[in-house]
Amino acid sequence: MTAMSETEEPDMQAQSLFEAPPMGEQERMVEAILFATAEPVTVRELEARMPHGCDAAEALVHLRKRYGGRGVHLVKVGDAWAMRTAPDLGFLMQKETVETRKLSRAAIETLAIIAYHQPVTRAEIEEIRGVSVSRGTVDQLLEMEWIRFGRRKMTPGRPVTFVVTEAFLDHFGLESARDLPGLKELRAAGLLDNRLPPSSMPQMGEGEDQEDEASEGQSELFED
Repeated sequence: MTAMSETEEPDMQAQSLFEAPPMGEQERMVEAILFATAEPVTVRELEARMPHGCDAAEALVHLRKRYGGRGVHLVKVGDAWAMRTAPDLGFLMQKETVETRKLSRAAIETLAIIAYHQPVTRAEIEEIRGVSVSRGTVDQLLEMEWIRFGRRKMTPGRPVTFVVTEAFLDHFGLESARDLPGLKELRAAGLLDNRLPPSSMPQMGEGEDQEDEASEGQSELFED
């Protein structure tokens, strides 16, 4: 057996300093970060906090399986991840909830139209609802951080568009806007006025192909 040279030993020591921790330890790190953070965290943000060489995406896969069926679930919110109470145990948190201001009918309808038609302009919202949208309604939704300004439409006047936020998806337990319920479910829950035309909202699972085609066709209509 040959003796290790003096030049080889520092190289191995330097390499060991950057060796990623075992996957079990990486899971614990991701778990700790998610429990300590109120807002959803992206994979990039996780890896920025973890030691060099860690694979946060793989750790999330293992962690999600570990929490399957437990009282707390690991859920995806847009491009980020968060720990959330299992839906069937939400009743246990009722005493901990804070009473919030109820949305007006106009705000609910406006929010629903934005969610299903994003990116959508104020004029398009008014066309679907059949009535004008007050500034206060939009300001309320912006203040709640459930909607935000999108790209400007490349049409005369370059009107600004509105889209829903990750905070909206997180509040309603949705991974993306494609997980929104259909028109019948919304009306059954009393979230939509019957005076809205049926064509204003898609049905459950409807229009995924159309959405892809529409996004391609709209690429020239919006400002980057």
